[in-house]
Order: sequence, then C-alpha cells, then structure tokens
Amino acid sequence: MIAQIRHDWSLADLRAIHDLPLMDLVYRAATVHRQNHDPSEMQVSKLISIKTGACPEDCSYCAQSSRYTTGVAPERLMETGRVLEIATRAKEAGVSRVCLGAAWREVKDNAQFDRVLEMVRGVTDMGLEVCCTLGMLNEQQAQRLEEAGLYAYNHNVDSSAEFYETIITTRTYADRLKTLETVRKTNITMCSGGIIGLGETVEDRLKMVQTLSQVRPHPESVPINILSRVDGTPLAKNADVPVWEVIRMIATVRMVMPKSDVRLTAGRVQLDDTAQALCFMAGANSIFSSETEFMLTRAVPSPSYDKDRELLAALGLHQREPFKNGRPQDKVPPLA
Repeated sequence: MIAQIRHDWSLADLRAIHDLPLMDLVYRAATVHRQNHDPSEMQVSKLISIKTGACPEDCSYCAQSSRYTTGVAPERLMETGRVLEIATRAKEAGVSRVCLGAAWREVKDNAQFDRVLEMVRGVTDMGLEVCCTLGMLNEQQAQRLEEAGLYAYNHNVDSSAEFYETIITTRTYADRLKTLETVRKTNITMCSGGIIGLGETVEDRLKMVQTLSQVRPHPESVPINILSRVDGTPLAKNADVPVWEVIRMIATVRMVMPKSDVRLTAGRVQLDDTAQALCFMAGANSIFSSETEFMLTRAVPSPSYDKDRELLAALGLHQREPFKNGRPQDKVPPLA
C-alpha cells in the first residue's frame, strides 16, 4: 500500500477511510507513516505566549478573547531577552521548534512586529526552528518574517467552512484561507489544522481535512487539537471527545496527507500514555511540551518536558533534531 499525494479527495473518499474498522485504519495509517517518516522519531515543540490576552476576536473556545471572563490576565508583548531565555531552556530539554503565539487579530507594521522579527532572528540563531502564530498577515509582512529566518507559520482553519461561522463571527473562513495563500507565496512552511470537540459533526471534521488537502503542496504540518474547555467561554460545557475519535482523526489525516507532520497538540493532556501511543502509531509525529504544566496560558494544561521524556523513552522514540528537512529559505517548496 503506497500512499499517493492527492488534492482531489472527495468527502465519500474521506468517509470511507475514516469509517474503516479502527484496528484496520490504524494499521493502514501506520504503514503510510512508515513509508514517509522515521517511525522512531518525534518532533517536540515549545509554545511561548509572547503576547497574552485582550484579543478582540470572539473565538468561542479561546481563553484569550476579550469577549469572555476566563481569568487570563492581559500581558504586554514579551521582551526579546525573556523569550530567548525560555527558548534556551527548551533547547536544553531537546525541543527542536519554538512557536511564538501572539493574541492578535492581525499583524500590524509597528514596533511590536519589529520586536517579533527580532525574536525570530534570535531563536533561529540559537539553532532552533521558529514557528509564529500572529493572526492574519499580508504579503510584505510574510516576506519580512521569511527574511528573519521564520521556519513555519501557523494559521488553523479550525473546522469546516459551514461550522466555522457558528464559533467565530469576527473573521471569515475566507480570511483564514487568504492568510494560508499568503504564506504559500513565501518559502515559509505552513502549519494549519483544526480543533475537534467544538460541537462539530464528523462531516465537519472531514470537510476540514478536505480543505487542507486541497492546498498545494499540502501543509507541512497539520495540528489536530482536542478542545481544552475553558471556564467562561461558550464551549466550557462541551462533552469530552472519545479517544477513539481522536485516533480516527490522526489516522485519517496521516492517510490523506502522507508527507505532512501530524501534530497532536492542545488537549493531549486529556489522553493517558496508552492513548497517546495509539495516536503515535496512527501517524502523529509531533507534540508540544512545556517546562511548566501549561501549554499557552494557565487555562490550557500541557505535559511537562520530564513527563514527555519518560513517555518517549518508554516507547523507544527519540526527539527530532532541528532543521532535519533543511531550512525553507534555502529551497523553493516543491509543487505536488
């Protein structure tokens, strides 16, 4: 079974994969994973909230929205030195990628963006990959990030276009796709995925996968987040996502986008070690870890560096080195 790069997946195709008997699905996804990736390797990333809270968006799941009372106190943009200190400790823990997240609706051409560019240059010079998630951006801003050495830009589509409108009203799905198109005009790699547990249907999840599979080439990184329920947000009372549904999503994404890194990201703390191992077997080869018990803010818990080292060692997995696939600035992304 050799997986082919396709951009024409129909919903019926995706449903046929997703609904396979679970053990068969995991086996097939694991086979595809081993054809395209080192199965003994795990990318470990660290997420730093460089500007926390007071976001004007109304994303129904987010602790940082100014629309909701979540206990997350707004903070100013971090100083570069502090970011470099956190990145240094992350590197010492074996992290290969540092992700810088700012609670902005969009990037603005001002002194704060200049400081972010300084952070990108500083962390890159340490020998670590840098990913940014800063909201919407234009072509000139993307070019400046590329020139600073940015490895990846994260901008999730979250769900299907239809369901998206029920959880976010302050920007459109088209806005999301436009940002992805902007990133694709540079050599920066693309990181885009979604969240399960928002109240969406399986069809919504598969439409999201279909949307991402139509990007040329496929996103180099596809995060699958499990909703982290935050008190004060409209989705605080949502039901838990059954672990089997998480595994099915991981396996489906692996089958449909075989070359992409599949990231088991927010909400991983909800899974025990056995469930995580099944996700890794099904094709997840990237995780977020933290020196604290929190991923982005105190509202979103995360496994610690020590706990993750123990888990990876027990499974016989080693941490990926930075820039294993080269620096995006050194090559033009191939057209698939």
